[in-house]
Formats: sequence, structure tokens, C-alpha cells
Amino acid sequence: MPNFIMSYLGSTVTPGEAGNQFWALIYVLIIFAGVSVAVICMNWIERKALAHFQVRLGPMRVGPHGLLQPIADALKLMLKEDIIPSEADQFVFWVAPLIGLLAAFTVYTVIPFGPSQAVSDMNIGILFMLGVSSLGVLGIVVAGWASNSHYPLIGALRSSAQMVSYEVAMGLAVVSAILMTSLNASGTGTLSMIGIVQAQQQQGVWFIFKFFPLGLIAFVIFAIAMVAETNRAPFDMAEAESELTAGYHTEYSGLRWSLFMLAEYAAMIAVSSIAVTLWLGGWMRPFPNLLNAPAWDFIFSLFPGLTFLGLAAIAFVGTARMPADSFFKIQRIGLAVFAALLGFIALLLLAIAVAGRFADASVGARFRDGIDYIYWFVLKVAVFMYLFIWYRATWPRYRFDQLMKIGWKVMLPISLGVLVVTAIVGVIVS
Repeated sequence: MPNFIMSYLGSTVTPGEAGNQFWALIYVLIIFAGVSVAVICMNWIERKALAHFQVRLGPMRVGPHGLLQPIADALKLMLKEDIIPSEADQFVFWVAPLIGLLAAFTVYTVIPFGPSQAVSDMNIGILFMLGVSSLGVLGIVVAGWASNSHYPLIGALRSSAQMVSYEVAMGLAVVSAILMTSLNASGTGTLSMIGIVQAQQQQGVWFIFKFFPLGLIAFVIFAIAMVAETNRAPFDMAEAESELTAGYHTEYSGLRWSLFMLAEYAAMIAVSSIAVTLWLGGWMRPFPNLLNAPAWDFIFSLFPGLTFLGLAAIAFVGTARMPADSFFKIQRIGLAVFAALLGFIALLLLAIAVAGRFADASVGARFRDGIDYIYWFVLKVAVFMYLFIWYRATWPRYRFDQLMKIGWKVMLPISLGVLVVTAIVGVIVS
């Protein structure tokens, strides 16, 4: 094997730090593929969850329990006619979806899924994240302007005002988390995303519980701001189908429209990952300092396999409960195959956990630890993604004046106060 491939395998730093371009590219491709698959899964889960909230079935026809519906939707969007309004600025109209998509995916270069499971660990990771994520509004504004239509323009203006307003409170909440990283022997903080997780591990507490209730308040402010930043209900004023038809993407169709949706869901996963990194311990499992014996490590390493085993059991139960009718024969076979695939993954993960238990510090143990890091990180992000769905099913849309009032008159003063009090308490404690 070439040296540029083998030289990184024993490394404990990110590919960016190691200067290995090959593995950095591999990480980028894995993240892009993983996020794209997560968006497909999220689309199906959201439609099914909203259906159950509203006491209906949701997608059921394409595949068992509608599992293949996202694939059918993707094929439909790719085959639909791509229409550009005659009075639109064609080049800007074409490039607008790509701007939002690139902004959403670029954030993932500094998001750590483990101590070395990231593309790069920048010493200004937080600043990079805030700067790049804020560019997402540019794609929306450009799309609304280039369409040369009234509804998209109003949606774009709403979105720009909304994102600028909530960026301020979000930034102050992030600074509060950064201040908490300075409570160490050297008294210096860090802007590194990996460094922030390591600071929580060294201090023995997730920052959501730090200086209670200051950390919790900062987290809640960020959680509200990230819903507004991603234009999700109840802050979906930029789309507002009851008022603006579809808002900034009214004139888009087919593949270009799907890029906006991909960017929106990718941004949701990105901001959820940032919240997990800053306040919920990132890749750390529950109670890593309190329950740190090898036996506890082994017990928690079984969780990934047990999770897939539970999903496989649910799928098998669904197969057994499906009506014994020839009309459902293909669907029963499809669901059974899906359940068997989940069961195989579960057994594989359990085997890796058991093998890693007796492998000490070998490559096998590091591989098991890498799986554990990614599992706990993804599990925490999944909770946030479910909350996005829950918000949409529960709360009605705010009026635009209410949206601005909450951003400037409520969240901004509170976030500023939390920042000042956090700094004072930090100085007193240190």
C-alpha cells in the first residue's frame, strides 16, 4: 500500500492536522455521503412522524411502510422539467441553490465526530463555523432576487432580516460557551471545536450544566436561534406557504428545488451538531468521568449494536403484523430483508464491541472507540432532529413582527446578560 495511505492509519489527529490530503478527501466524501443519506432518512421520518402526530399513516405505497418513498421522490424531482422564468436573471437563478448547499456542507469540515474524526481541527473552528453558516442566507436572498417575482423577493427579505436578527443572539450564546473553556490550569480558552469537547471532559461536566442555570440558558437561546436560522417552523417566515405561496423558492422546480431542501436539512444537521459539540459533550458518552472503569466502557460499547438490534426487532414485528395477502407479498419480503440487514449490522457491531474488549490499545480497540464516538454523537444529533419535527407539528407560525420582537427585545438582552454573568462567575471561580 502507498505510504500516504498507510501513514495515517495509526494517527491520533485529524487528517488536516496530519497534512494528509488523501484521508482528508476520504473524510469529506464520507461526510457528504453520510449527510446525504441522513437527509433521505430525515425526509421519511419527518413525513411519518407528522402523520402519526396528525393520526394518519403517511407514505405507505412505495416500499414497505413507504421506506422507498424518498428514492421515488428523488427520481421524480430529477425527471421533472427544469423551468427558469423568462424575466429571471438566469445565471444567478442557477447558482443560488448551490450557494446555500455549499455553505451548509462546508460547516462539516470543522465538526468533530470524535477526537480525530474530523476533516480538520482549526484553532479558529468556532469563528469558521459562524462565518460559513451565516453565508446560507446569501443563497436565499439571491434566489428571491433573481426570480424577479414578488413572493420570492418578500420571502428573501424576510429571511435576511430574520437570520441577521438571530445571528446576534446565537453568537453571544456561543461566546458564553467559549468562556467556559478557559476554566483550566492555564486560564486560556479555545476556539477549537475538538478543544471545546475536551474542555468539557477535563472539567467533568457538559457545558449545559456549567454554572447552572447559565449554561442551560445559553443553550436554550442557541436552540431557539438555530430553529430560526434554518427557517423551520414556527419561524418559517421565509417560506410561509399560506402567505407567500412558497416564499423564496416559489419559482424553482425539479432538481434546483431539491437542492434547497437538501441545503435546509443539511443545515439542520449542522446546527444540531454544533449545539451537541458546544453544550452536550460532543462524542462523549454519558458520565465518562464518573463511570470510567473498563467494565463501564464495555457496557456502553454495546449500545450501538443493541440499538440496531432493537430496530431490527421492530422491523420483524412489522413484517409479522403485515396482512397475509398476496397484495402485500412483495412488501413483506422487502421489510423482512430490511430487518435482516439491520440484524446483521447489529451482530457486526456487537462482535466489534466484544473483540475490542479484549484488544487493549490495538487497532481493533481504536476502531471500536471510533464507532462509539460516532454513535453517541449521532444519537444526540438525532434527538435535535426529532425536536425539529415536533416543533413543526406543535406550534403555529409566528407573525413577522413577533419574530423580530423575540429576536431583538427578548433573546438579545438575555444572551448579553448571560454572557456578562458567565464572565463574572468565571473570574470569581478561577
